Amino acid sequence: MNTKELQEYHDRFDVIRSMDSFVSEAVDDKLMDPDDCWQPNDFLPDMEREDALDEIKKLRERAANIPNTVITSLVGNMITEEALPSYQTYFSLIFNEDKEVTSDKGWARWSRAWTAEENRHGDLLNKYLYLSGRCDMKKVEQTIHRLIYNGFDPDAEKDPYQSIIYTSFQERATKISHVNTGKLADKAGDSVLSKICKQIAGDEARHENAYKSFMTEIFKKDPNGAIAAFERMMRKQISMPAMLMDDQASKSNIFIDFSAITQQIGVYTTWDYAAIIDHLVKYWKIETLTGLQDGFTKAQDYLCRLSDRYKKIAERMKVPEEINLHWLSNPKFSF
Repeated sequence: MNTKELQEYHDRFDVIRSMDSFVSEAVDDKLMDPDDCWQPNDFLPDMEREDALDEIKKLRERAANIPNTVITSLVGNMITEEALPSYQTYFSLIFNEDKEVTSDKGWARWSRAWTAEENRHGDLLNKYLYLSGRCDMKKVEQTIHRLIYNGFDPDAEKDPYQSIIYTSFQERATKISHVNTGKLADKAGDSVLSKICKQIAGDEARHENAYKSFMTEIFKKDPNGAIAAFERMMRKQISMPAMLMDDQASKSNIFIDFSAITQQIGVYTTWDYAAIIDHLVKYWKIETLTGLQDGFTKAQDYLCRLSDRYKKIAERMKVPEEINLHWLSNPKFSF
């Protein structure tokens, strides 16, 4: 970093420090007490009950009607959720300055409480898929292992502003993905999986609102730094959390195949990407933002036009007719 960049870096962390009480309030207002939260067992057969095996049979019968494409998309969503250790590690490295796990400071409290809520998502989807018998769980678990092994890089350059923009975007993207998966599950006749997906999406919506509120506060305190970070993050495009998902043995890029399926079946598409940009630009009132220094109005103009650019890309988007994945017992299929 040059001297100017280093000063900007320190200035941004001064803003982050000033928000500690604001973030601590968000823990109490936007997250739930552990005793009040839903838990995976609320949606799965209770193994303490005598009719547990009958309930598992019903689960498998419902899951049998779900198309392979939807199961594959669900597996990818679950693997993304299961890589939570990498996300918490990243967040703690950026925001938890005192490095004390049990710190009562706002950002440390948020990291723990947010992680605790997110942790249930992977647990629930993993158990559902295990009981469904629809996929090769050893291969699924190997992919989870490899993704956590590879790590997580949001390409935010250790910038707290870019990191919060990233999480604001990703929480909304994850919410959309789970909502759409739930709709497809309902269409296939699995109302329980539909309820699971919608419940997880509800958590993601609360988390999205929290991260957006953090960024709103940053825009109030440092509009020039905030819009510069927003532009920089979007020029690089948003890297998906599971970007480093791979198959070391075959060297195949599992993430590309997974993304193609979600695009094809409408779980998460380029249209959604464009819509999220449009939503964030409007939510943070980028078009009417005032008090910008010379040069930052270009960033304002770029961001206000960006969603339209992605809509044009979406119109031209094509998906391969045949995709191979190794999570299913019969992984080769065509659309």
